Amino acid sequence: MTLPAQVGVYGGGRMGAGIAHSFLIGGSKVVIVESTAETAAAALERVAASLAQADKRGGLSETVAAITARLTVVTESAGLAGCSLVIEAVPEVLELKRAVLRSVQEVVPDAWLGTNTSSLSLNGIAESLSAPERLIGLHFFNPVPASSLIEIVVGAQTSPELVALARDWTTDLGKTPIQVTDSPGFASSRLGVGLALEAMRMVEEGVASAEDIDTAMTLGYKHPMGPLRTTDVVGLDVRLAIAEYLESQLGPRFAPPQILRDLVAEGHLGRKTGRGFYVW
Repeated sequence: MTLPAQVGVYGGGRMGAGIAHSFLIGGSKVVIVESTAETAAAALERVAASLAQADKRGGLSETVAAITARLTVVTESAGLAGCSLVIEAVPEVLELKRAVLRSVQEVVPDAWLGTNTSSLSLNGIAESLSAPERLIGLHFFNPVPASSLIEIVVGAQTSPELVALARDWTTDLGKTPIQVTDSPGFASSRLGVGLALEAMRMVEEGVASAEDIDTAMTLGYKHPMGPLRTTDVVGLDVRLAIAEYLESQLGPRFAPPQILRDLVAEGHLGRKTGRGFYVW
């Protein structure tokens, strides 16, 4: 096993909690950084609930209490001292990710850094770091504990040693790595969002219902979930932000359909709000 003894996760939302869950059951100690005492408590509850669900399914080799004993949640970057790997899992905002990783590098300058970005340029994020060679993209998928994939994104300056370590970490977490060179949307978001945007246009044009479009992909192409239901699970706001970024980088074929903009403006963000292309 090559997993680090102590891993930091900056951001304890759905993705950050899932990343923490994965490293905890892998045997690592995990430190989550959150912004306030309230959000820190919520992050702790999120991880505990995720572990409890895994325990019910019989997927844990230790008790939930033993695993959570390796978890610490803090509200300052200073709490990351001692971590040899820190993964940021904050919202898809370039300047926010840059600022978070700069603050982390000040605390643990010798730690490897990971970004969970699903579309932003790794090279762009690395620009403001004093040691950009220590940064790699580790794109986990939602829900992290159940997902079997990690997309490893390699930047222009990423250390080859770090690339090899990332592949080992992925395998040790029981997941499968794919490796891509830094480019807009990488492989997964570029393809996944492209399919979803076309499905949205089809709904908008009255070609078919969301349910029938998704059924076409699940039964006809053996996708485990259709593109519109996947959008609801991911979050329409997340998909909109990625589409806008891809449009700016790759052109109008990624322009968000009006139906997506309207649903987000109305607060219908998918499963997390109870309505998106489906009612949850």
